[in-house]
Parts: sequence; C-alpha cells; structure tokens
Amino acid sequence: MRIKSLLMSLLAVAVLAFTLHSFTIGRGWVKLGEKRVDYKIDHDVMNVSVRDGNFKQLRFAVREGSLNLYRCVIHFENGGTQEADLRFHFKRGSESKIIDLNGKNRFIEKISFWYDTKNASNNKAVLLVFGK
Repeated sequence: MRIKSLLMSLLAVAVLAFTLHSFTIGRGWVKLGEKRVDYKIDHDVMNVSVRDGNFKQLRFAVREGSLNLYRCVIHFENGGTQEADLRFHFKRGSESKIIDLNGKNRFIEKISFWYDTKNASNNKAVLLVFGK
C-alpha cells in the first residue's frame, strides 16, 4: 500500500513539474533547437531547425545540469547578427529573461554561444532555445 501511495505521489509531482514547465515557457513559444553541452570551457553553434517562422523574441532554458553562459550571438539569415546580453549562471531548470530581437520579425539561421560547466554540475546541461 505504501508503494502505491509513493508511486501516486511521484506521478503527481511529475505532472505538476510538466505543467509548470509548460506554463513558464508559455503559449506561443516555439522550440528552435537544443544542444547538450560539454564539461569544459567551449564554444558551440546551434543551427536553428525552424525555418518557417520569423521571431521577435528569444528565451533560453537549461535542463539536466548547470551552465555558465558568457556570450551569445544570434545570426540572422540576412547576414546580420545580434549579441544577446546573457552573461549568466543558469542552474538546472532555470530560464533566461526574454531577449527582444532588434528590427522587425527576424529569421534566425543559427546561434553561437560560449560557456563552461566547471564546478557547476555533475550532469551535462542541455541548452534549449525558444522563439516567439
């Protein structure tokens, strides 16, 4: 009986966590891509997988581990770039502030970012990017 009660509690927590995650990302946000990062100081490029939308805002989220983000550059399909002010320590499960993109609706080609995970986590972090 205790095991059944424990399993029901775990299921309730999982449903609540999923609901809160969906709520915090909010309606209208589209997942543009994700990248599992390494345990070192590094530079990565995330190619944006959504090609049929233009975006005015971005939001970053970190799952499974922690991440120190030092620099982020958004590359647009027209050749322009925008540096996002994201110098931040993301704890597992945290999200960035909303980043407003300069200009009108923008088509994003890729996002470059510089980070480290030194002394931050025992798990490799997953960086997710959402656009709206």
